[in-house]
Amino acid sequence: MGMNKVAGSAAEALANHLKDGMTLAVGGFGLCGIPEALIEAVKESGAKNLTVISNNAGVDGFGLGKLLETRQVRKMISSYVGENKEFERQYLNGELELEFTPQGTLAEKLRAGGAGIPAFFTKTGYGTVIADGKETRQIDGEWYVLERSLTADISLVKGWKADTSGNMIYRLTARNFNPECAMASKFTVAEVEEIVELGALDPHFIHTPGIYIQKLVLNASPEKRIEKRTVTTHA
Repeated sequence: MGMNKVAGSAAEALANHLKDGMTLAVGGFGLCGIPEALIEAVKESGAKNLTVISNNAGVDGFGLGKLLETRQVRKMISSYVGENKEFERQYLNGELELEFTPQGTLAEKLRAGGAGIPAFFTKTGYGTVIADGKETRQIDGEWYVLERSLTADISLVKGWKADTSGNMIYRLTARNFNPECAMASKFTVAEVEEIVELGALDPHFIHTPGIYIQKLVLNASPEKRIEKRTVTTHA
């Protein structure tokens, strides 16, 4: 029998694990596939001086934007931050550190971190500010930048369905950065919309095996806010 990893709440899942100054890897792309309940639990915990690795920082008042409003985030490691005015204000005022990372490089940094690979060479960013201060090398006549991989203290991810042992399936594009984040730390909490008994999911369709998930949180009806909505297509 597998271990039952279901926590009673998001707050309970993070209790005794989340501490000031930690690095969190958080899944999501915009507001798609974000662990809404877990982000709220981080906010309620009051943990501060956090470094957050996430493709972007939510929007004002939702997603990771909530943690920016409460000044719990010291540093963001991200690839796109254009939807968040509070992020912009804090960054331009020198209140928030930002490590800007090309999107594919960010995904590979997390994947490599989860796979135990300390660094890798990529063409992306060569000859730009992205390469400043980094080792470069010519391989077969092409120039590459050495990028260090990323790991976190805690990963917060969003799945669709999981069994009680944490074997998990994502839904469509909500998969995005979640599998990489799930592997990038030794303590991963997954928020899912449905939890089933062990054996109820076909092993062929598991995206993230339960070995990568330490705690499960049920959030059966997340808000799933949409970032942009087109209301008319012509004047």
